[in-house]
Amino acid sequence: MTTTLSASPNDSQQPLDSGKYPVLSRIGSPADLRTMSIEELQTLCSDIRRFLISELSHNPGHFGSSMGAVELTVALHYVFNTPYDRIVWDVGHQAYGHKLLTGRASRFHTNRTLGGLSGFPTPAESEYDTFSAGHASNSISAALGMAVASALKNETPARQVVAVIGDASISGGLAFEGLNNAANAKSNVLIILNDNDMSIDHNVGSLNSYLAHINTSKGYNALRYKTYNFMRSAHLISEKNRGRILRFNNSLKSLITKEQNIFEGLDIRYFGPFDGHDLPRIIRVLNDIKEMDGPRILHLRTKKGHGFIPAEADPAAWHAPGRFDPATGKRSEDTAPKDCPPKYQEVFGETLVELARNNEKIVGITAAMPSGTSISKLRQAFPERTFDVGISEGHAVTFAGGLAKDGMIPYVAIYSSFLQRAYDHIIHDVALMELPVVFAIDRAGLVGEDGATHHGLFDLSYLSDIPGMTIASPRDAVNLRHLLYTSQLPGRKGPMAIRYPRGASSSADWRKPMKELPAGRGEKLSEGSDVAVLSLGPIASEAAKAVEMAREKGISAAHYDMIYLNPIDETILREIAEKKMPVVTVEDASVKGGLGTAVTEWFANQGFPLHIKKIGVAERHFVTHGTVKELYELCSMNAPAILEAIVNVKTSFQK
Repeated sequence: MTTTLSASPNDSQQPLDSGKYPVLSRIGSPADLRTMSIEELQTLCSDIRRFLISELSHNPGHFGSSMGAVELTVALHYVFNTPYDRIVWDVGHQAYGHKLLTGRASRFHTNRTLGGLSGFPTPAESEYDTFSAGHASNSISAALGMAVASALKNETPARQVVAVIGDASISGGLAFEGLNNAANAKSNVLIILNDNDMSIDHNVGSLNSYLAHINTSKGYNALRYKTYNFMRSAHLISEKNRGRILRFNNSLKSLITKEQNIFEGLDIRYFGPFDGHDLPRIIRVLNDIKEMDGPRILHLRTKKGHGFIPAEADPAAWHAPGRFDPATGKRSEDTAPKDCPPKYQEVFGETLVELARNNEKIVGITAAMPSGTSISKLRQAFPERTFDVGISEGHAVTFAGGLAKDGMIPYVAIYSSFLQRAYDHIIHDVALMELPVVFAIDRAGLVGEDGATHHGLFDLSYLSDIPGMTIASPRDAVNLRHLLYTSQLPGRKGPMAIRYPRGASSSADWRKPMKELPAGRGEKLSEGSDVAVLSLGPIASEAAKAVEMAREKGISAAHYDMIYLNPIDETILREIAEKKMPVVTVEDASVKGGLGTAVTEWFANQGFPLHIKKIGVAERHFVTHGTVKELYELCSMNAPAILEAIVNVKTSFQK
């Protein structure tokens, strides 16, 4: 049985000021806005934007996307009978307005805090959140499943199902699979393409260029839309002849405009593009097409950050800008001290550039996250050797395999939770051929406020069973540099994964000369004779604190940084076995399949009956959102919890 490891709910309420938010303060549920005039709905849109600017300025979250989707959100809840009708959000970055309209405005101050609202739609939080959102491109497939389920159950009245997907997410392979099957299933699903010509970083690929160009046929689409409504009202179009008319219509359009609409080529009716900030127009179009039979796509052009000039001017930076001054748009990060330790991502990016200068075989690949992973640093120095493939993690890995097969050394920088989407590709297209692809696994471990969909807890588990996969995790920025240097040395075979967390490292002085860290060799950090503490990755700092606290209690604990999970340092393990010390393993990951499992299996296979306590995220648990410090405490992974494990395992061993 799986559960979500959560703190006590934070149900504190902050009623909205009716003077500041005259319409939003009256909304308890979407039913309230369905009684309003268009003028009131437009005031509601202004209220939502002012509210988001005020709240997110001091409690950070995903700003730009939600600001850009305000009119769309209001129109959806006005036209459709939610929650009976389903709205399926893709990713969920744009869903803050949705939360405000569905009874959560007074709790929005708890957004992304421990025990508070999730930053993403989640069915556990509200019946209006129809499907879990956090990873891109799943909305069409999920909405199709709901539409088919409704048809199979013969639900009355007919349940409407809407998928809201962005122009970046629709480039993902799963989205195309969903589109293809939506056409084949002839389901009544409405797909809204929220096209802001932006993902987190700038969109890439031919589909993005196509979407930017498709508005050249705007006049044609308007004429077709009006003609269709007339023919439908005159009973000249029926479902029996719809397909033939649609195909003839598409052929005629291709002949006249010398263009082919990719969606209509899939036998999916296409409407648009329309201005996604023209609320009356969106409402009118939604009312006209909502009860049509068969799959439909409504294409809306929106602007990320709409309504806040600094965000409109720099949408990439304002995707999740952190704290800012709502009056000036000045971001708090702009005044961060320059002598702070760098983020692990920055160390990775700058080190990769250093290595690439001396090794022409090095190339960098990311999946729509050049800034987040700092692959952007390599792109600035070597643009011809840097590739952003968009939201296509599976393609990124197989593409890397092709590069490696012909002599290059690809570094694939992807967040841990997103790399899960490419698991088959890692096995089939890289590991099976022993290709030297390096996986720079960013955001490994507990990532904080983004919560369960973004924690990188499973990479050790899902990679450790792959034959020939070298897995390492540095305890600090200096060791990250050493591991990156090691990964590109001549003669190294097979894939290698280097995992590191989100955020700042502990090393301000990190620009050390690089050296090899041989695979399968850890490091003893402190001597001890009572208990052996084995850690992997930056959580070594919590383990070190616990070891020192244990020493103050008279317990002599040895501390080893294992560095590598696979191959594991058998010399260290044999030394511990010979000393017959009980063991505490510490990792910022699921305890099942990671360091604790590997150590336990090694001792069992060697016939050493030692006492072992595993520290990490308990198996069968998903972890909620909160600060990393709070989550370490919640999961019993901080220094006091490790100390308790040291004391208990020593006491148990003595008995």
